Amino acid sequence: MESLSILLVEDDPDDVELMRDALLEKDIAFNLDVVKQGDAVIPFLKSCKKFPNVILLDLNLPKLHGREVLVKLKEDADLKHIPVVILTTSSAQSEKEYCLEAGATEFLTKPTTVEGFASCIASILEIAGVKI
Repeated sequence: MESLSILLVEDDPDDVELMRDALLEKDIAFNLDVVKQGDAVIPFLKSCKKFPNVILLDLNLPKLHGREVLVKLKEDADLKHIPVVILTTSSAQSEKEYCLEAGATEFLTKPTTVEGFASCIASILEIAGVKI
């Protein structure tokens, strides 16, 4: 089984735990790195020996909003190939349209339960190109 490498950009520890629990529940081999501030995403990725299969990006982040992080990722020649899934509490159509136009692969409204997060995992795996 291939291991899934995820960069989760999320400042809420409860949401980090929900994602971790959902991945564990699916019995998926994974590596989950967490960055809590928007301004730390690019420096973190630049220091990686191997890029993640997918970036899960919250929009409401301290220091730098997720929209700005998305734009910076997609402007960077080294990073723009990494699929970005927006995972946010926002369900606003305008927010979704902005993110997809800016280069996000998918826009998912953040679930509030492990079961809800588990249902997102299938989409995330497909986007990451990981066969389980």
